[in-house]
Amino acid sequence: MAILEVDDLHTYYGSIHALKGISLSVEEGEIVTLIGANGAGKTTTLNTISGIVPAHSGQVRVAGADVTRLSPHRIVTLGVVQVPEGRRMFARLTVDENLRMGAYTVTNAAEIRDGMERAYEMFPRLKERHNQIAGTLSGGEQQMLAMARGLMSRPRILLLDEPSMGLAPVLVDSIFATIVRLHEGGTTILLVEQNARMALQIADRAYVIETGAIAMADSAAALREDPNVQKVYLGIA
Repeated sequence: MAILEVDDLHTYYGSIHALKGISLSVEEGEIVTLIGANGAGKTTTLNTISGIVPAHSGQVRVAGADVTRLSPHRIVTLGVVQVPEGRRMFARLTVDENLRMGAYTVTNAAEIRDGMERAYEMFPRLKERHNQIAGTLSGGEQQMLAMARGLMSRPRILLLDEPSMGLAPVLVDSIFATIVRLHEGGTTILLVEQNARMALQIADRAYVIETGAIAMADSAAALREDPNVQKVYLGIA
């Protein structure tokens, strides 16, 4: 079953045609990655899916329901949660408080408590720092918190935007291992990632976006072996 379907999506920033007919899908239980150069339209694609940036035309469907014109908070209630580039912590709030902010669409107190327990089980380091001010966490810890906060509303699909950006190599490995654990736990993921090598290693399928349009689409394994992908995105001559 397709959790997310994007059909012929066009997005503009003023007179700039940012997305030029993007079409993609994510099946339940998959990791699908969207790779491309800086400025290719990766983040704009996620922001348009989430309703943060309005679509000019085309359609976004979640489990078959058209969400293209819905507000971002309505899209969240339907199970689409985005973990933004740069983490975007509530820097003056504690780890606990940040997690509770991630559950703002959840009205049942018991579900919120269960969500907190799941978050701290998956991210023991955050449990150790549950009363710490989020702005004082390390970059890796902040990324863990951003992902845990995104899981608090039990999303049907998690949109991850550049989760490894700005992290030391050892932390990059840790973040990707966490994404794999989320996937193994049943979370469906659409991953935007500059580190194409790592993204293609963990994804089921992949799309390559160039100047606002899908240039290639295949299994991640096939794209890893594609000479053009190797040359342009994997640094293999």
